[in-house]
Amino acid sequence: MVVFILENVRPSLRGELSRWLFEVKAGVFTGKVSALVRYELWQLIGQQLGKGSAVMIYPAANEQGFNAKTLGNPSRRLVDIEGLLLVRT
Repeated sequence: MVVFILENVRPSLRGELSRWLFEVKAGVFTGKVSALVRYELWQLIGQQLGKGSAVMIYPAANEQGFNAKTLGNPSRRLVDIEGLLLVRT
């Protein structure tokens, strides 16, 4: 399962993501896709992000069971402290 959280992006990008994922709330997309599709969607988001921001949360073999990446300038920062992912506001 993957989760994308988008802030201040064009509606066309949201429409593109809705072809692959379920938009549970404005700008929040989730679904189960392969690692290749996840990578390609992340590349698409990076290309069309503009002045917005994005967070991707995806499964990983670590203590928390997930990992996250960010693009742009999100309202919350992800901080890795000794392998533990925390959120800084």
